[in-house]
Amino acid sequence: MKFLVSAGEASGDMYAAALTARLRAHFPSASFYGCAGPKLQAQGVDPVIDAATLSVVGLTEVVAHLPRIYCQYRKLLRYAKQHKPDAAILADNPDFHLRLARHLKQMGVPVFYLVAPQVWAWRQGRVKIIKQLVDKLFCLFPFEQPWFRERGVDATYIGHPLASMVRAGTSASAFRSTHHLPEQGPLVTLLPGSRPGEALRHLPILLDSVALLRERWPAATFVLATPKGFAKNRVFANFQERFTALAIKVIEDEAWDCIGHASLALAASGTVTMEAAVLGTPMVTFYKVTAVSWWAGRRLVKVPYLSMVNLIAGRLVVPELIQGDMTAIKLAAAATDLLTNEDKLSQMRADLAAVRTSLVSKQDPFEMAASIVAASLGEFKNIRETMD
Repeated sequence: MKFLVSAGEASGDMYAAALTARLRAHFPSASFYGCAGPKLQAQGVDPVIDAATLSVVGLTEVVAHLPRIYCQYRKLLRYAKQHKPDAAILADNPDFHLRLARHLKQMGVPVFYLVAPQVWAWRQGRVKIIKQLVDKLFCLFPFEQPWFRERGVDATYIGHPLASMVRAGTSASAFRSTHHLPEQGPLVTLLPGSRPGEALRHLPILLDSVALLRERWPAATFVLATPKGFAKNRVFANFQERFTALAIKVIEDEAWDCIGHASLALAASGTVTMEAAVLGTPMVTFYKVTAVSWWAGRRLVKVPYLSMVNLIAGRLVVPELIQGDMTAIKLAAAATDLLTNEDKLSQMRADLAAVRTSLVSKQDPFEMAASIVAASLGEFKNIRETMD
């Protein structure tokens, strides 16, 4: 058995790696190759292309990177044609993967899609393409299964992996001691986004907000949670002096501890907000793209909120400061409003606990997905043998 596994985002890499580990139990002699980040590579997936080459956000931002992305796409497709897989596991990144899925279907390769594209939020016409190209769609949010099934897609809700995966690795006291942080006082964790482009847009405003918050809470502790290797990125070099001046502790590759032990998180909208919800950490969310991307995107978005936490709750549970509303003054004001009001913090923790509960499934999401893949491949094989 040969599996093509492809993930273009850090979260997709993590989920696809966990599914790959379960698939190995079902197919011990199988080989895996594809578009792989560090976690997929750690699972033995041969990286025909590196997932980092696809990590771009924003409609206009993508344009400048299209030649490189297309080159990587052609490289992966060429390899797949030379080494035809028995099945494909595609995780997130629909712009890249739906194009790839079309060629895979033409090759007769069953396509399993992990992390349903958020077409219920925008570009709903894509659901017709998904129906044509995807054999099994795995949904992480409970409202997605009925939405897709009503439109003819074979979708299954497996539960959100983060609900059972995310946990702090140490106690609060051990965390503070390890990183030489004060034992007392509020701890605010800054989460500017895992992609360099995101961080570059968000950090100037985040740092200005920290300066304002420092005036109110001089004894507060601020930590910047970053992915592994962030210190080597040009984003870090651009802001290192300000990190030092504002006494911001940069902590790499310990995001769950940084979030779980925080009094408050200032978080870029995305997977990290779901992690904060699971950990029960109050937060203020934000996001900013280029003006052109924002103008074009808002015309396509069909949902009342941009934060997944609020979408799952069906109401405004956490503040959203998006685009023009993302200013240092508004960020500092929203943070102050929460840090000075224990009733609001308690209510938000209760609301986040309800969100987490709604995401918990009865069995391991990845084992459920792996079992469906194994059963489906058995069915496909029987169908082909009958036709032959």
